[in-house]
Amino acid sequence: MGKAIAKGRAGYARVTPTTSPAVMDTAGVSAEALDELTHLVAMSPPKLADINAAVREVCALTLGLPPLPAETRGGAVDPMVTEFAEQFSIDVTGINSAQRAAFSDLLGPDVFTVATLIYVADFVPRMRAGLSVLGVGWPDDPVVWDHDTNPADHVLDTFVPAVGRMRELDPVTSEIVRLRGARQHNCRLCKSLRESAALEAGATESDYDAIDDFENSDLSDRHKAALRYVDALIWTPAQVSGDELRQHFSEGEAIELTLDVMRNACNKVAVALGADAARVDEGTEEYRLGADGQPIYS
Repeated sequence: MGKAIAKGRAGYARVTPTTSPAVMDTAGVSAEALDELTHLVAMSPPKLADINAAVREVCALTLGLPPLPAETRGGAVDPMVTEFAEQFSIDVTGINSAQRAAFSDLLGPDVFTVATLIYVADFVPRMRAGLSVLGVGWPDDPVVWDHDTNPADHVLDTFVPAVGRMRELDPVTSEIVRLRGARQHNCRLCKSLRESAALEAGATESDYDAIDDFENSDLSDRHKAALRYVDALIWTPAQVSGDELRQHFSEGEAIELTLDVMRNACNKVAVALGADAARVDEGTEEYRLGADGQPIYS
């Protein structure tokens, strides 16, 4: 299956896998999610343009990947912001309470927006690397800067559910991938959740317990390949390879799995800001990923 570059809504370039009519519905969802990914790059709140440029540069440098384009060349940005962004990219669990407090005090009402811009600066380059090794090209059209969309609202209300609506990947693999990311980023809320469709498809707590030491577990080769790929995107994205993943997953599944890693990684914003508390005091909480891509809690 080849790829074709098309124009998404509002003129944002998108990457569209070409496909046969038999799988057109799923491909349409994939195209929508990829369209939203490129829209994230275009978001540039005017009063935060210099911060946006600075964090795109520092996150990419930290990852060893090419930076996202920025509307400005940056300016006088407080080192607290760039240090926060650097730690966000290296390992979000390393952000301490003093950094968090200083970051929040400095940015005030813009703290959540800037944290979301850091998430985009940190994770979209990882997506470009992952999609590239799967043979999905990235549009090189000039960016049409979006000065109006709220980044946090767009991530949570548009991008995340667009990926959540994808259904090529089986629910057990999706949940194993989600829980790996939850544990790597140490998101307390994410670690406490269990997706209903995965449980109904046969996933067990024993399967989930095996995730932490999956190399020495009885998990399938398919799931081990997925987890190795997830770990590469999280820890060594400049060295990610798609060879093993393509041995076990179709193109559509592999694209969805890649985007799932970023969807799940929005938990980095919550962890960075200390807003990742579980909704239950102990045990786990069940939820279902709805047809609209949004979670439905029991």
